Amino acid sequence: MKQKKIWFNRPADKWEEAFPIGNGTLGGMVFGKNHIERVQLNEDSLWYGGPMERDNPHALEHLDEIRDLVFKGEIRRAEELASIALVGVPDGQRHYEPLGDFYIQMDHVEKELRDYHRHLDLSQGTVHVGYVADQVMYQREYFSSFPDQVLVVHLNSSIPGKLSFSTLFGRGTVLEPTPWSDILKHPVGFQAYLDRIESRGSDTVIIRGRSGGEGGIRFCCAIRIVSEEGQLHYASGQLSLKHGTSATILISACSDFRVPVEQMEDECIRRVDLASAKTYHDLLTNHVSDYDSLMNRVELNLQGEENDSLYSALPTDQRLERLKSGKADPELISLYFQFGRYLLISSSRVGSLPANLQGIWNKDMLPIWDSKYTININTQMNYWPAESCNLAECHVPLFEFIERLRVRGRETAQMMYGCRGFVAHHNSDIWADSAPQDVCITSTFWTMGGAWLSLHLWDHYEYTRDIDFLKKAYSTMKEAALFLLDYLVEDPSGNWVVCPSSSPENRYTLPNGESGALCYGASMDSQIIRELFMRCIESTHILQEDQEFEEELRHALTRIPVLKIGKHGQIQEWSIDYNELEPGHRHISHLFALHPGTQITLEATPDLAKAARVTLDRRLQYGGGHTGWSRAWILNMWARLEEPELAYNNIIELLRSSTLPNLFCDHPPFQIDGNLGGTAGIAEMLLHSHGGEIRLLPALPAAWSKGVVRGLRARGGFEVDMEWRHGQLQHAGIRSVEIAKVTVSYQDQKVGLSFPEPESFISLMENGHLK
Repeated sequence: MKQKKIWFNRPADKWEEAFPIGNGTLGGMVFGKNHIERVQLNEDSLWYGGPMERDNPHALEHLDEIRDLVFKGEIRRAEELASIALVGVPDGQRHYEPLGDFYIQMDHVEKELRDYHRHLDLSQGTVHVGYVADQVMYQREYFSSFPDQVLVVHLNSSIPGKLSFSTLFGRGTVLEPTPWSDILKHPVGFQAYLDRIESRGSDTVIIRGRSGGEGGIRFCCAIRIVSEEGQLHYASGQLSLKHGTSATILISACSDFRVPVEQMEDECIRRVDLASAKTYHDLLTNHVSDYDSLMNRVELNLQGEENDSLYSALPTDQRLERLKSGKADPELISLYFQFGRYLLISSSRVGSLPANLQGIWNKDMLPIWDSKYTININTQMNYWPAESCNLAECHVPLFEFIERLRVRGRETAQMMYGCRGFVAHHNSDIWADSAPQDVCITSTFWTMGGAWLSLHLWDHYEYTRDIDFLKKAYSTMKEAALFLLDYLVEDPSGNWVVCPSSSPENRYTLPNGESGALCYGASMDSQIIRELFMRCIESTHILQEDQEFEEELRHALTRIPVLKIGKHGQIQEWSIDYNELEPGHRHISHLFALHPGTQITLEATPDLAKAARVTLDRRLQYGGGHTGWSRAWILNMWARLEEPELAYNNIIELLRSSTLPNLFCDHPPFQIDGNLGGTAGIAEMLLHSHGGEIRLLPALPAAWSKGVVRGLRARGGFEVDMEWRHGQLQHAGIRSVEIAKVTVSYQDQKVGLSFPEPESFISLMENGHLK
């Protein structure tokens, strides 16, 4: 992959300018300070409190009454009763916490600095900081290693004996920027959330602590300095090196979520022992080799007609400002695409928890929205690029989480609703909590979280054609479908609908001027039900089993409401064609059938596709897309509708209005879903594989007149390479993982391909035409 860097000519003044590193479980935000460096640390399993039993035992006895009130149109009374009877007890789940802050004080604090530079190298997954102080070049390199399970900081001075520094770990009040002398006074709060700090010799410190709450998670962290020169010293929680030339700092961490509490210290020491037995070069090589095996699968190089590469000489924050002023920068969009892939690799690896609202990067003891799993769009969006952008292994933590959610969700389904299968609402946490979250009329009583997540299992099968995976996944999809079969109820028109429900997270207005959120048969619910039932039916055919259940699903589909076109020509959001309280609402849930669903396509359902356009236009006309993730979803929808300029405009707006200096997506505040949804949307503009065919460059904008993409994945088990000039495809090739047939289209051309054996490759283009 062409080397890609996000870079600055100054240190980070705030968290939103720091660079993220991570190996799935252990993450850091690197500020790149020259005097007192700060690396803000996270361990993915460090959450407040233990598991809770929150299923409401009184829900079932009130369910029919609430449904009756909704059907009668007595919405206010239904919402009042639901706010008492259908909430979780207690109503809130657990929240994510930071591990702490690691400080490095360099001894050249008062020296004049020059030639400062810091960058995140997306080709290697490393952060670099360099500057000159008192004629000495100081360099630092940072990465979080998956193979060695340590976070690494390597420091070097150009003149022997000139490297001297001290380190300190804190968890509590952030002391940045603060003189080191003040930090050493240990002001109230700096180490308030730690239980113990002690040394293991002169080179290693052990930190222990716990999250709050009953049954709170306990953690352990080990920090070691490895140096062949200079003198190492420990005192009062500080590790110091004097008169060295180079040194490597190793940080490991774990919690009793995975490791028995009495073994945590041994595990942390084991990791730093193994890492310190290797040279820094070996650690770096291991990390880069592992990281490259994922990142290097996809290459993307977007260009305009002008020489845009000149702009890479500008710091990234200046490139963003230039873009905001109306200038084009296709290479910056390529960088943004790969940054999204970098974030997924860094926050979701085999053995880790899935990426939460902030991936793994959170600085707050009580973060906004708890930095957990919001499963009415945000968690799902985190994983949209996993398959299409060739990072299927990064999808695995979500699959493992779904299985834990399935266990908890069975209890919730039975106790609260008297149903088979499993259910999850609009939020979950580290403990795979499935009970309703909060007391929020617009979201709390939505019961489709488990069903939507289960579709990610099918998505993985479609991209990989892994029959063994489908055999396991089908049972989970079936349980999600079983809950819905039991939970559906007949509405006044004779349809089978979800009730009570809502269209996340919007409200409608009634003729009497009142507004409501509870409803029956929200369009999104019926769309998810149809998508899940169809995928279960397909699975029974592929696996040649469970035909009786297939017939049950087929019968149910005859009773599920179909998509309706409303009075504005839009896709109807509710079963009744209400007006929206917020026509520009951030959620566009009723276009699930367009994306990520497959029920609206240009060829098969042109009238619905036209109505989807109207829906998007109306949302945007009234101010929609004002959050980062919402803008990313809109981008994906325009790509599905093959509207290249509208899709491109939304990428530009995502970068202009919802992107922080370090390229983090701004909700506001930072949420990772906009980054990952943006990456998926760029891939969607270049390649479609829904609807039974592969479509090349379906939404290529004029601004990307030249380009190369290699390694994008397509449903059916295919990998696609393309190159284009002046907006026209020049070369294309497809590789199949198995013996297969597929239809490929480009513009108005179509061709059928047959792959005679696994891993075979077919070149598609000849004189600008498919062959």
